[in-house]
Amino acid sequence: MNKTELLSKLWEQYAEITPSAKKIHDLLEEKGEEIKNDHIAIRTFNDKRVNINVLERLFLEVGYQEKGEYIFESKKLFAKHYEHSTDKNAPRIFISELELEKCSPKLQATVKEILDNCDAETFNNPELVLSGAIWKTKSLAVYNLLLEESEYAAWMYVYGFRANHFTINANALKGFNSLEDLNTFLENSGWKLNSSGGKIKGTPAQLLEQSSTLADLHSVNFDEGTMQIPSCYYEFALRYPMPNGELYQGFIASSADKIFESTDVKLQNQ
Repeated sequence: MNKTELLSKLWEQYAEITPSAKKIHDLLEEKGEEIKNDHIAIRTFNDKRVNINVLERLFLEVGYQEKGEYIFESKKLFAKHYEHSTDKNAPRIFISELELEKCSPKLQATVKEILDNCDAETFNNPELVLSGAIWKTKSLAVYNLLLEESEYAAWMYVYGFRANHFTINANALKGFNSLEDLNTFLENSGWKLNSSGGKIKGTPAQLLEQSSTLADLHSVNFDEGTMQIPSCYYEFALRYPMPNGELYQGFIASSADKIFESTDVKLQNQ
């Protein structure tokens, strides 16, 4: 699989459970905008069978290189970001993992059981990052147990290995003077934005501003019945030049911490 095929498959899976992303994409194109992707985010657990070191392999094979590390203490997450070695227009890849050893024994045991019940061969699939929820059952009771402690873990249990969000490169948009202008356009068009920590996370001084929609609600078939669960969201990133004149390429942990909450059940009624 080459880079183009990998990124296309990630988008197809993402768009299937995030219809708002395709609608926003089309809405901006109708205004004459060319949509470029800033980054794609992926979630996982730090279990050695599925951790960042496992999921990064496919990206490394198609030319990506590790560029930065990030820690999110309150959410017990560790992350890395990657940039393509030859294609400067390729989206960055952002992979985060839940640090299980920092979670409660109950959550640790639950995640271990979920993974232990999978076919071990599944973890050797070179395209694991495209495999979705590989576990055999989907229990609402397990989802709720995970949700009590970690929205991130609960989301992983439902949706598994896939893109958690795509991100529009706001620098490439011609018809908006600021991220605030873009947010206003989106809200006037009927989209709800994540307001946790403010609708715009980050500042020009930090060289990165970010905003995002709230995750779509997607019907999930649990063993106990069907429920609507927040799926994925669309992010928007505006980067500012560093002293050398080049745009900042990394991420701001404090901003990303709030962006993660776009999938939070509690924000759906804000």
